[in-house]
Amino acid sequence: MRTMHRLSGHPGRPGTEAARLALRAYKRRRAEDGGRGQREAPPITIDALRAMVSACDLATTRGLRDRLLLVLGLALMGRRSELVAFTRDDVREVADGLEVTIRTSKTDKDSAGETIAIPRGSHPVTDPVAAWRDWLQVLDQAGHTAGRLLRRINRHGTIGPSLGADAVNVIVRDLAVRAGVPSAAVTAHSLRAGGATVAYAAGVPVAVIAKHGRWALASPVVLRYIRAVDRWRDNAMRNVGL
Repeated sequence: MRTMHRLSGHPGRPGTEAARLALRAYKRRRAEDGGRGQREAPPITIDALRAMVSACDLATTRGLRDRLLLVLGLALMGRRSELVAFTRDDVREVADGLEVTIRTSKTDKDSAGETIAIPRGSHPVTDPVAAWRDWLQVLDQAGHTAGRLLRRINRHGTIGPSLGADAVNVIVRDLAVRAGVPSAAVTAHSLRAGGATVAYAAGVPVAVIAKHGRWALASPVVLRYIRAVDRWRDNAMRNVGL
């Protein structure tokens, strides 16, 4: 509303200061009463990812699709909307791994697109190249040689049209439960959060993580994932002899 007012020659309207103060007071009262802020999706670690992939039945069409969804989601630090929008042509194998083209995304206002490099994996269960090859073979056998990469699968194992963004959440949550991942708050965003978290824990610079995940360098979101690692790695009470 403020944007439309500004574009129409009425900057600063409607005023929001009173609403901001009221919301701040509500948050304070809620905290004092024992409430907590909005829960954030916990990051999926590499161990949790392997457990979730192991929970996929890789002898089935559904299991192979879900494996690729999980691995790409974490390796790309991908949003649900990006994952379901991929076509077969958006992913191609190169000498060092996969090149994945994201044609448009939440932060790409002009839909300029970007190509993200995904290196080959060191673990056969979660290797992105292996997961992509196995799923591509399934699509070829079913005659889906073009179109969406991740597709619906009915209870008979028949491959259908594009997977929906809400379905990604359902798949991730279900596999987390089946794998015994200890958090009821796991969502599809946990894959994106997990990619940033494990990368930083492995020593990847913040600037590289932000570019890979399509965040602004000073994004408060990516900085939260980094602080989650630092609060344990750089803790003031570490090694003090408690």
